[in-house]
Amino acid sequence: MHREKILRLLESYPIIFDSDRAQVERVRRFVETNPRCFDGSLAVGHLTGSAWIVSPDRCRVLLTHHHKLDRWLQLGGHADGDPDIFSVAQREACEESGLRHLRPLSPWIFDIDVHGIPARPGTAGHYHYDIRFIFEADPAAPLVVSHESKELAWVDLASIAEPDFDGSMHRMARKTAQFLP
Repeated sequence: MHREKILRLLESYPIIFDSDRAQVERVRRFVETNPRCFDGSLAVGHLTGSAWIVSPDRCRVLLTHHHKLDRWLQLGGHADGDPDIFSVAQREACEESGLRHLRPLSPWIFDIDVHGIPARPGTAGHYHYDIRFIFEADPAAPLVVSHESKELAWVDLASIAEPDFDGSMHRMARKTAQFLP
């Protein structure tokens, strides 16, 4: 079954914050009830893979100013049918940043978030069941802004606490500060 790997990853996800339990259960139910969960054309929603890219000193994170959503976010994107969500996160991060070298800090899920995507012309509103992994990259490496971004920037982890960033970004920043050396 093409969903077995993601279900195993969800089973092994460490519950750190109370909100994690509900997110895991919501994603698990979605995956179990939607054989096409990796397909971006599934109207109700689909799995996405994201990369939380930190600097070696864990003081900065690479963010993209997302073109369509007009918000600063971690890099990532649609699975497009690929059931290897870790590879999706890594591929999307490289495509969106131009980085050639991302070092995975763990093969396990770093964070999970379910969030609504607003309707746009030709696309109905839907949900992203976002599976996030943590990577490390060299902030001195050249970056290339893709068509999906307005800008890329290394942002001080401490500034993620500002109101400009949503709750899931705050949560990932806390996880980075608390759980990685």
